[in-house]
Amino acid sequence: MMMKEILIVEDNPLNMELILDLLEFYGHNVTEAEDGIKALERLAEKKFDIILLDMQLPKMDGLEVLERIKKNPSTADIPVIAVTAHAMKGSEEHFIEMGCVDYISKPIDIHRFRALIDKYLGEYSP
Repeated sequence: MMMKEILIVEDNPLNMELILDLLEFYGHNVTEAEDGIKALERLAEKKFDIILLDMQLPKMDGLEVLERIKKNPSTADIPVIAVTAHAMKGSEEHFIEMGCVDYISKPIDIHRFRALIDKYLGEYSP
């Protein structure tokens, strides 16, 4: 299994720690960004295989960050998974229309989380 580079954009320290711990446990390299501006800086510094993007962020909301990722030719092809505590009916479809490949709602279901990560990194482990 190849180690993948994953960017987590999450402003809640507890959620960040949980996601970070899970991804490191799965054997991935993880980079953190606590807001949209930091996320865009990290994206300029190195290439990521996947981005986990919280939709409720300080300074710049998730949809604006997503729009900038998708407009930039060097990041447009990176799969973005929306992470949201507000999984209201219809919001998931909206994030996907905006360019996310999928979504994870909080609190995180670790089995679904693992399956999604493996799916978008092209790996499958039972």
